[in-house]
Parts: sequence; C-alpha cells; structure tokens
Amino acid sequence: MDVLASGLPGYQSPMIRNRVTVVVAVVLAVAWGATAGPMPAAQEAPARASRLPDKLTDREFWRLVTEVSEPDGHFRSDNLTSNELLFQHVIPDLRARTRAGGVYLGVGPEQNFTYIAALRPRLAFIVDIRRGNLLLQLMYKAVFELAGDRADFVSMLFSKPRPAGLDRGVTAAQLFEAFRKSPTSDALYQKNLAAIRTHLTRTHGFELTPADLAGLESVFQAFYWSGFALRSSPTYDELMSATDQAGVARSYLANDLNFLFLKDLQARNLLVPAVGDFAGPKALRAVGALARGYGATVTAFYLSNVEQYLVPDLKWDAFCRNVATMPLDAMSTFIRSSSGGGGGGGRGRGFWSSLGAMAEEVRGCATED
Repeated sequence: MDVLASGLPGYQSPMIRNRVTVVVAVVLAVAWGATAGPMPAAQEAPARASRLPDKLTDREFWRLVTEVSEPDGHFRSDNLTSNELLFQHVIPDLRARTRAGGVYLGVGPEQNFTYIAALRPRLAFIVDIRRGNLLLQLMYKAVFELAGDRADFVSMLFSKPRPAGLDRGVTAAQLFEAFRKSPTSDALYQKNLAAIRTHLTRTHGFELTPADLAGLESVFQAFYWSGFALRSSPTYDELMSATDQAGVARSYLANDLNFLFLKDLQARNLLVPAVGDFAGPKALRAVGALARGYGATVTAFYLSNVEQYLVPDLKWDAFCRNVATMPLDAMSTFIRSSSGGGGGGGRGRGFWSSLGAMAEEVRGCATED
C-alpha cells in the first residue's frame, strides 16, 4: 500500500492544501524477554485494530519528517541527554495502564528509547521544537543501524575502541565500566562521522542541507568531546545503568532485547523525528490525524516538563486543543517530568515523574478545525 499516494482521512496540511502526503511509522511487536517481567494485563490486549503499513521507504520517511514538521523553534538549551535519573520508576505503572500496539509520542533525546522499549508501540514519533533534536535523532538512527550490538553502539556513539570480552549478556553497568577504560579516539571519531553522514545522505538519500550537516557534526562532536559527561549529572552511564524502584534495569541499553527492538524500529524507518511546537498549528494535529486515519490510538505521550514553559507563555490551551484532536481512550497516558517536590513515582535528583489520563485531562478543551 502506497500510503503517501493514497492519502489519509482527517488531515490537511496547513502548508499543502487538498493533499495529504504523510505516513505513519510502525513497529511490529517483538518477543518480550524475561528481564522485563510478565506483561501486565492491560498490555496483553493490543490497542484498537489498526491498518498501519509494515515499513516505510526512505522516500516516505523523509517526506513524513519534512511535511509534518513546523519551522525551527527556540529553546534555552540543547538538551543532548536527559536530566531525569529516576524516570524509569514510573515504567511498571505505565505498562500496567497502557496497551501494547498503539502510538507513542515523545519529546527530547534518548529517554524516549527506554519508554518505547518498555511500551512496545506500533508507531513512534519524537516531536521537539528544536531542529537540533531532529538532527540528534537522525544521528542516533544512523548509529543504531550501523551498530551490530550494544557494544558496537557505545563504541560508535562515543568514538571509543570496543574493549575485548563484551558479550551480549553484559549489563549496562558492565558495558560502560569497560568503555570507561577505553580511550577516546580522534581517528575513530573521524571515521564514524563520515560513516554517519554517508549512511544518512547516500544510503538513505535524506536531503540534509549544509546547515543540517554542520549541526549533525556539532551534535556528534559533543559526544566525542564530553564522553559520558555530556551532562555533569546525571551522566550517560548513570542514565543507562539506572533501574526502576524494584531494581529492574529498563534502559534501552540494559539488555539486548531492548536494544534490538530499537535497532529494528530504526532500520525499518519506523521511529520518526519531527520539528514542532506543542502549541503549534500542525505537528501534533498531523500525528493525531495520521493515527486516527489508520484506526490507531495514541497510547502514551511523554511530555518531559514542556508544560511549565507553555503555561507562562499562554500556550497551554492551544496544546490542550491539539491533544484533544487525537484518538484517545481511557488508557492513553501522559508521562510528565517535574522539578522540585510533589507526587509521582520517580522523585529524586531534582526531577520526579508522574502519569496522567490524557482523555480525561483534555476533555474540556474545545477543538478547532
């Protein structure tokens, strides 16, 4: 099925009228390992039956990225990594609340990978106001696809030679401890940067501009120069070695099953980054219309702490109206991160995570055509 040619009911791009040329990203569920524990009852039954395509061609993927995206926006920092050390604490409750097989939405960098591995959605979008985050996600896409396993992935991401003796059964803590002793290599950085550029622009044929390529290099260079300390706290190895409150390691690098789920997702062009303001006129509404047109449900939306910026800018109502256009059910769940005290299952180190019922929270928001 050529979903680009066939069109989608319910969505008309504000920029391209009377024509719909966007597609959805799909993830087929893979085997769930014992490390994640038994599947909660809520996830045993998939979300509403959908008519999603099995994969996207490179052309379909890039058209989706460009046509759903809004113009580049501004945020006060680059946020190359998460600052939420304890965000895994809500995952058991999150999995119990939601169904597998729905649509996942998120914002920001790598914490989305851990949520996606836990929730097993069939569609995944990462929408961020900064084009720099889109370039970060494209860098990750290339590294996922080029790496054979988790050790190859860490080696390429941080330009460190792979230590000997790392098999597929190592924990994230063991993996990063081994790489801590491996010196950063300028030659490896240059080789990996060239491989990433080639993979995106030639293998996939994505039409990155000179400014995009410069931004991509800047992002990859930050991983090279800063290593695990891209953020002073929490560091990358701390994020990947963290667990939930029961001590279960759930990061996307915690085990091979999580990593391979993401690698497969990326290889089939099924995790789609886009540029968009949560209160903007197009990106969130386009994702919602895509899901609705294919009979899917938005099951989870990771917001980080974006709402604390929307409220003072008087944008929260527009954001709420955008979400209200999405296909939701009683299990559709917001995932929030907040600073300071308060409730939630992931308190500590400055941020705590909490969950909210999407349909209930946006019920009072008037929608606009």
